[in-house]
Amino acid sequence: MTQDEGRRTVVGRGSRRVAQVCAAAVTALLITSCGTADDPKAAAASSAPASASPSASPTASSAPIKPGEVRIGGEVDKPYTITLADLRKLPQVEASVAFISAKGDQQHTYQGVLLHEVLKAAQPRFDQSKKNGQLRGVVAATGGGDYRAVFAWAELDPGFAKSQILLAVSEDGTAFEDSAGPRLVVPQDTRGGRYVSELNQLWVGTVDPVVDGAH
Repeated sequence: MTQDEGRRTVVGRGSRRVAQVCAAAVTALLITSCGTADDPKAAAASSAPASASPSASPTASSAPIKPGEVRIGGEVDKPYTITLADLRKLPQVEASVAFISAKGDQQHTYQGVLLHEVLKAAQPRFDQSKKNGQLRGVVAATGGGDYRAVFAWAELDPGFAKSQILLAVSEDGTAFEDSAGPRLVVPQDTRGGRYVSELNQLWVGTVDPVVDGAH
């Protein structure tokens, strides 16, 4: 095996079934966080399909982010916040990866949740009147020290890419501390720049305002 081949990602057990179960579990977490007691509308939503999951609190996006929390927002219909503890309750995918970092060659095995499923639960507002409107989508991931990396939606959408970008909850069998939050794992990358640590925010949007407003 050549050196380049050795750096290629070996992605572990991810499947359509895992994605389906994960989507249902994320919806269940949203329902739980919003509460259904003494609220007929919420109670009805709890028995509705995943596509009808209830909205997060409208003030959630302005509240301070607590250590270990990840806020999902932007151009979405259902912004919400998720924690490392929440992620551990969801179906896990394993990925063995190899990449180059500032510390040299790295090889690790991560366990976590598919990023696509976590973001899909927020219901991004892509323009469906446009052909493949989701291909205009972008995701900005922010971590500790205001570190930020950007992804095209197509990189994480299984309808377009084979990669399985994760919100990792553990590395080589060692769980991350709750206060540190998850780590973004990007199996297809040969360098670790987009492995965002202490992840605290995921913003979903489109390039249209920037491109259409450019001069």
